Amino acid sequence: MKLGRNVIWLIVWVVLAAAFGILEAYGYDLYTMSSGVSVSRTLTIISAILAGYQLGVLTIKGSVKIRRGAPGEVGMLSSLLRVAAGIAIIAAVLALLGVLGTVGTALGAFSGLILGWSLQAPVSGLAAWIMVSLMRPFRIGDRIQLPSLGLVGDVVELSPMYTQLNQVGGAVGSEEAVNRPILIPNAMLFSQVVINYTARQDAAFILDEVVTRITYDTDWDEAEAILLDAAREVTEDVIAQTGQEPYVRSDMYDYGVYMRLRFMTKATDRPRITYEIIKRILKGFQRSARVDFAIPYVYSYRKGVQASARYDEAALQKPTVDVPLGQIVMTDEEQASFLGSEQEIAELADRIKLNGLIQPVVLNRTDGEQYRIIAGHMRVEACKRLGWRSLPAVVRDKE
Repeated sequence: MKLGRNVIWLIVWVVLAAAFGILEAYGYDLYTMSSGVSVSRTLTIISAILAGYQLGVLTIKGSVKIRRGAPGEVGMLSSLLRVAAGIAIIAAVLALLGVLGTVGTALGAFSGLILGWSLQAPVSGLAAWIMVSLMRPFRIGDRIQLPSLGLVGDVVELSPMYTQLNQVGGAVGSEEAVNRPILIPNAMLFSQVVINYTARQDAAFILDEVVTRITYDTDWDEAEAILLDAAREVTEDVIAQTGQEPYVRSDMYDYGVYMRLRFMTKATDRPRITYEIIKRILKGFQRSARVDFAIPYVYSYRKGVQASARYDEAALQKPTVDVPLGQIVMTDEEQASFLGSEQEIAELADRIKLNGLIQPVVLNRTDGEQYRIIAGHMRVEACKRLGWRSLPAVVRDKE
């Protein structure tokens, strides 16, 4: 809120008012109108009113700054003061001309006709503008929602007749401003429910949620840690300002568990913050072999492949044979898709070394006396790490 320009104008109008007042006092009228009023007196009064307007603006700015109000309040209250100053100048000029009473009588005579001549909406809009400017249920820069109109927007301007919003959403499926101006007649504000997302601009935060579905056999603690770390990393500044840490709530459904990550977010920056959190959650799940997304009807991609392989093995009811490990091939794509982390393979190798290979792998015979893995990629890799030359397998015929 810059004060320099207002201070300069205040000095200018005070000096002009004093100068014209001195001229009037010493009898320099400049020009005397037919009503007997001098130009110097008229200019003195007008300059004094304008000086009072500038003083009022400075007072408003100082008051808003002291109580740490929103900058938008200055524009709203200054606009109201500017209209009042204009009316005062017109009234002063009419009074100096000696016609204020006549004009007032004429306006009073026609006031009923004017109000009855389809001016209810403009008068209501003006009244709403005054009410909003004084009470400030929302301010310039606030994000508001009009549920009955299906509108969400950031308040850009509040004029005597219209409130202008920068629409949020509409053209995109997200709570982001799209630079589409929306004009709301102020008269409608008397009959609309207005939800202010940013009632406190110094703390414009709301509670938000990201829902992740995990399988029943996911490592709960690790999944929860990934979610909380993602939220803390993205909303670090929000946590510092609000003092509220993210937390997790959950409930079960047919195919797994809903993990609901809840965190404080900036009301006007919600889409970006949500995007950053989801990206970190996905990368965290991809790095871990102990957490998995639950997919309806399949349960999970990994478990779906394993379940299908076990079904094939049970249905075949074929005896196991020892297959040389050197004849079992695994493509780069299979290694990337079906092998777990180094730690997971090492743990499986330790269990096989201790207990043996309890469940044989399922192979498919290919050309050239080689075998393609149908189920058991990690078991094959673990046996290679143990130095085995062959391993028991159920072999399907060449396809």
